[in-house]
Amino acid sequence: MERRISDPVKKPKARVISSSQPYRLLVANAKGGSGKTTITTNLATYLANAEHGVAIIDHDPQGSSYQWGQERNPTLADVDCINGSKPQDGHHTRSFQLKVATNTNYILIDTPAGLSGVALSDYIRHCDAILIPIVPSAIDIRAATSFIKDVLLSPGYRRDPKPIAVIANRVKKNTVGYSKLEIFLRSLHIPFVATIRDTQRYVRASELGMGLYDFSNPNPDDLKEWLPLIEWLHAQVKKLQKN
Repeated sequence: MERRISDPVKKPKARVISSSQPYRLLVANAKGGSGKTTITTNLATYLANAEHGVAIIDHDPQGSSYQWGQERNPTLADVDCINGSKPQDGHHTRSFQLKVATNTNYILIDTPAGLSGVALSDYIRHCDAILIPIVPSAIDIRAATSFIKDVLLSPGYRRDPKPIAVIANRVKKNTVGYSKLEIFLRSLHIPFVATIRDTQRYVRASELGMGLYDFSNPNPDDLKEWLPLIEWLHAQVKKLQKN
């Protein structure tokens, strides 16, 4: 796969808090293996290649998004990856450890598995929208049902409801699991914004610290699958800006 090559010299970043508020997208599902990191990193590469300032804060102790960022070639579009699960070192405040570059427009928050209760409510309070990746299997749908219920009933959401959308990950269409997922989401009136096919291209890109939008000749069918999610995200940003 061919990389998109930019300026070979990585430009230094100002590690200060932005004076304007970045848009904060929470990528969350209490069940592990739902594809949070795949969604987070590929969406980040779209935003970065569209010349937005983008940061990923990885709160998952596994650190998959943060490690992806460490593998990323400095000639690629810049994505600032922050290890949000790193314990406070005693020399800096928590807010200092999680601060983003001054030109950041979007913050993508990759959350840990098992998220619930007070921690879930706190994440919701500090985001602008919630994206829930779901794998269309019976086990994952049951887990997602419980998680979405927790989101809707959490104090953080009840005090200040946020836009919620679901993205189906590793999809094989025309299967019983996929049909059940569609029925389930329609019953909750939650937007089912995109379906991402099961393909090894995401695995290969991840190993290189890349996403689909980093390649000069990506598969057009792959990019087409992301358009509804991108349009949904831009629509939410515009709504927030009007309020």
